[in-house]
Amino acid sequence: MSAARRRTIERAREPVLLLIGRVLRPHGVRGSLLLEPLSEILETLPGGSTVYLGPERRPARLLGLLRHGRMFRLQIAGCEDRDAAEAFRGMEVQVEVEETPPLPAGRYYHWQVIGLRVATEAGETLGEIRQILETGANDVYLVTTPDGSEILLPAITSVVRGVDLEGGVMTVRMLPGLEEVTRRKGAQR
Repeated sequence: MSAARRRTIERAREPVLLLIGRVLRPHGVRGSLLLEPLSEILETLPGGSTVYLGPERRPARLLGLLRHGRMFRLQIAGCEDRDAAEAFRGMEVQVEVEETPPLPAGRYYHWQVIGLRVATEAGETLGEIRQILETGANDVYLVTTPDGSEILLPAITSVVRGVDLEGGVMTVRMLPGLEEVTRRKGAQR
C-alpha cells in the first residue's frame, strides 16, 4: 500500500470535529477554564463527554460545564490548578459531531443548517444558507442566491416548511412581500 493511500485511509478514520468554544483564560485556582461559547451545543453537552483541545486535538474528559454570564466555566479531567489551566489559554475546544446530543424533532443545530440549499414549496431554488443571525425573538437565515444577492428568512414555522438534512435542503414558503423586503444585492451590509 502506498504512503499516500495510507494517509488517505487515516484521514478518513479521523473523527469530524465541531468547534464549540475557545478558552479565554483560567478561572479561579482549581483548574477551571473560562470558555467563550462558539456553538449552541454547549447548552446540551453532557458531563463525561470527550472534548478535544488545541491544534493537536488533545482529548480530555469533561467534568463540568456551567454558564458564567455570557461565558461558560469548563472543568476537564487532569486540569486541577491555575498553572495547569494556564496551558490551555487561547485553545479551541471541539467535540465529535457524532457525540452531539440529539435535539427534539424539528430543532437543528446551527452547524446542521448552514450550507443547506433553500427551495420554495414549488421547487424553485433560492440559494444556500450562509449564516444564521440570532435576533432574540427568532433566528434569521441569511441565504445567498445564485446571482450573489442575499435573502433574509425568519426561522419561523410559517416560513420554514421542512428540513431534509440527508437531502441537504430546507423547504420554505415565501410570504407575500418577504423576498422584496429582505433581498440585498451583493455583499452590501
